[in-house]
Amino acid sequence: MKILDKYILKKYLSTFLLILVLLIPIAIVIDVSEKIDRFLRHADLSASEIIKDYYVNFVIIYGNTFMPLALFIAVIIFTSKLASNTEIIAIYSAKISFTRFLKPYFIGATIVTIIALLMNHFIVPSSNKIYEEFHRTYLQKKKIDVNDLSNVNLQLSPNEYVFFRNFNVTRNIGYHFTYERFDGPVLKYKLFADNIRWNTKDSTYKLANYRKRFYLKNKDFIESGYKFDTTFNFTPKDLITVDYLAKEMNSIKLNQYIKQARLRGVKNLNAYLVEFHKRTSLPIASYILTFIAVALGSKKRRGGMGVNLAIGITLMFVYVFFLKIAEVLGAGADTNSLIMVWIPNFIFGAIAIFLYLKNAKN
Repeated sequence: MKILDKYILKKYLSTFLLILVLLIPIAIVIDVSEKIDRFLRHADLSASEIIKDYYVNFVIIYGNTFMPLALFIAVIIFTSKLASNTEIIAIYSAKISFTRFLKPYFIGATIVTIIALLMNHFIVPSSNKIYEEFHRTYLQKKKIDVNDLSNVNLQLSPNEYVFFRNFNVTRNIGYHFTYERFDGPVLKYKLFADNIRWNTKDSTYKLANYRKRFYLKNKDFIESGYKFDTTFNFTPKDLITVDYLAKEMNSIKLNQYIKQARLRGVKNLNAYLVEFHKRTSLPIASYILTFIAVALGSKKRRGGMGVNLAIGITLMFVYVFFLKIAEVLGAGADTNSLIMVWIPNFIFGAIAIFLYLKNAKN
């Protein structure tokens, strides 16, 4: 890298970190003011636990959330400053093209993207798990036992389904259990039980007060009894909906879950795929947001940096709006989740290309 590249890259990263460091304490102060009374209600909760289990993970989660905003603002601020100090005019006068001028920005965006990818796929899910567990234990007004499930249904294969009125994952016991097996659209076999218990030692299920019903061509055959041991292609943990756990699973585990669910014939996995795909789409947006910010900030405008910043923040909020809409639509059963998640990047990528071509001609 030449001196110019090192100079711009240093400005890029230092301003980005400065903006991020300024945003996070503001978020912490707002959060403390909202939750201080809930912390004080728990006499057994020490300050070290609050900091270690809650605010360390709070910083990781919200730092990752603020990263695109901090990056966008940082690039606009220091690039606008370069323009106002006529440094960019001097760079162009030295016969350095706009494309060559973008090189250090591209390097900076690559560094941020790699960090963001690692954060999204591996670090943030682990922090989410600890953060949400703390939140459920101490801060949630109405405590919900996530291991006590009601009205649970699970598709084991394209032709097999199970239902529970209630199931407690901690105790490994369920009530009002039903198992159904189909041959195409025709129901062939149905199993009822008042309760069902998972035996961890031999991975079997013990059914109590069971009734078997076989649907034959000319008549039905019914069998009943007090106890019945059998196996099924699921474990109690599979009953916990992944919508809740998706943010707490790293991408390897989430991808494994999605593959397993597909093998079982689960039809709509879009809600899970949205979470998986956006972990890549958001970091890649660092390139798009960087190029848009450079294109906006490199022009010296009447009104100075404030005008560039206002335009940039407006575009940033529009991007976030499109992102949220895409997430909601992508979770629908009849949509392509990959395309929906990437639509904001496609739209703003087109804006970035347009601004790049416009600046490259000048």
